[in-house]
Amino acid sequence: MAQLWGGRFTKETDAKVFDFNASLGFDKRLFYDDVEGSLAHVQMLAKCGIITEEEMELITGGLGSIRSDVESGKLEISGQYEDVHSFVEAVLIERIGDAGKKMHTGRSRNDQVALDMRLYTRRNVLLVRGKIHDLLESILTVIEANKETVMPGFTHLQKAQPVTLAHHFAAYFEMFRRDKDRLRDVYERMNYCPLGAGALAGTTYPLDRKFVASKLGFAAPTANSMDSVSDRDYLIEYLAALSIIMMHLSRFCEEIIIWNSNEYGFVNIDDSFATGSSIMPQKKNPDVAELTRGKTGRVYGDLVSLLTTMKSLPLAYNKDMQEDKEAAFDAMDTVADCLDVFTGMIDTLTFNKEIMERSAAKGFTNATDAADYLVGKGVPFRDAHGIIGQIVIYCDANSKSIEECTLEELRSVSEYFDEDIYEHISLNTCVDKRQTMGAPSAQSMDEFVKAAQEYLKVSEEEL
Repeated sequence: MAQLWGGRFTKETDAKVFDFNASLGFDKRLFYDDVEGSLAHVQMLAKCGIITEEEMELITGGLGSIRSDVESGKLEISGQYEDVHSFVEAVLIERIGDAGKKMHTGRSRNDQVALDMRLYTRRNVLLVRGKIHDLLESILTVIEANKETVMPGFTHLQKAQPVTLAHHFAAYFEMFRRDKDRLRDVYERMNYCPLGAGALAGTTYPLDRKFVASKLGFAAPTANSMDSVSDRDYLIEYLAALSIIMMHLSRFCEEIIIWNSNEYGFVNIDDSFATGSSIMPQKKNPDVAELTRGKTGRVYGDLVSLLTTMKSLPLAYNKDMQEDKEAAFDAMDTVADCLDVFTGMIDTLTFNKEIMERSAAKGFTNATDAADYLVGKGVPFRDAHGIIGQIVIYCDANSKSIEECTLEELRSVSEYFDEDIYEHISLNTCVDKRQTMGAPSAQSMDEFVKAAQEYLKVSEEEL
C-alpha cells in the first residue's frame, strides 16, 4: 500500500525494509490514545478556523466509528500499515473521504507519537500506582495482626536482635510507600503536552496548544518543540521507578523464599500460589516469589536498553526512538503482573509464629540487651560488650541460650548480674523497651499503623 509520506518517492519501499521499519505489531496498543489525541487535535483545528465545523464533525464521527468497531471486534488493527497512526488515518479516509485528509493538518507524526506515548504512559503510571496501593493495604493488614509476633531481626543473614513480624513488614511498607510517591513525581513531571511541536520546529498554523493540553488533562504544553519530539526522559524516569519497585519486590521475595525453606519454616505459602515437582512428590516450590525475583533483571534490562538507545542521539527526532516502545511496554506489563501475583501471595501467606519466636530465642538476639543491662549497673559499655561475648562463648560450648544460664553461671563471668537479668533479657521485654519512633515495640507500631492508615487514605485521593 502507498505510504502516507510517499509523495516524494519514485519507488515502492522494499518489502524487507517495510517490515523492518514497521511498528504496528507493537504500537497498536496506542490505538485508543491515538484516537483521543486526534479528537482533541481536530477540535482545536476547528476552534482556530483551520478546518470547518462540518469537517470536524465528519472527522470526529469517523474516529468514533473506528473506535467502536475496534472495541466490538468488527475492525481488526492489522494489515499493511506502517504503524497505528497510519492505520487510523487510512481507515478514516476510506470512511469519510477527503475530509479525513485534513485531520493531520498542523501535526507531524513526531509530535503525534510523542503525545500517544505520553498518554499511554500516564495512564499506566496510575495503574501501577493503584496496584502498589493495594499491596500497601495487604502489608498493613499483616502489620496490624502481628504487632506481638516476635521474630529474629537479621544483619548479614545472621540473627541480630529481636523484632516483630509487624516491624519487619513495616520496613517493606516504607519501601513501597516511597515507590508510590515516586510515581506521583514521575506523573507530575511528565504531564506536559507535546502536540503542536510539529516535526521539530512547530508550525505556521495558528494552533492553540493550550486548548489541546487542557482538553487532554495535561498541566500545560511542552516549552520547546525540539525537546518535545526527542524527549524520552519521562520514559527513562518511569522505567527507573519501575526498576526500583522490582528491586523492592525482589528483596521481599528473597526473604519469603528463605522463610519458606525447611530450615526456617517461618511461612507457609498458600497452595494456590505455589507449584510442585514433577518427580519429587513432597515439594512445594515458591515459584511466584522466584519468578518475580527473576523478572527483576528483565525490567532492569528494559531500562538499560532505553538508556543505551538514547545515549548518543542528536536533536531532534531519530528513528532509533521507535525502539523505546517494546522495552517500555515490556517493563510496564511485567511490573503490573508481578504486583498482582505478589499481592495475592501476601494476602494468602500464613505465619508459623511459634517457630519465629523460637528462632529468636535460640540466636542470642538478646545479647545487646544483656550488655545494656550491665551498663545500667554501672559497667562501661565496652566492658559490658566483652563480658557478654564471653557468656556467648560459654553458651555455645554448652548448647545454651543466655536466659538458660543459671545466675551462678552468669556471676562467674561478672558479679554485676542479679535475678532481674532474666526479666530484662526476655524477648518480649527486649521488644517492648524499644519505644523510639520507628522501633518494634507495640507502642511504636501502634503509632506507625495510625500514620500508615492516614497515608493510604490521603494518597488514594491523589491524582
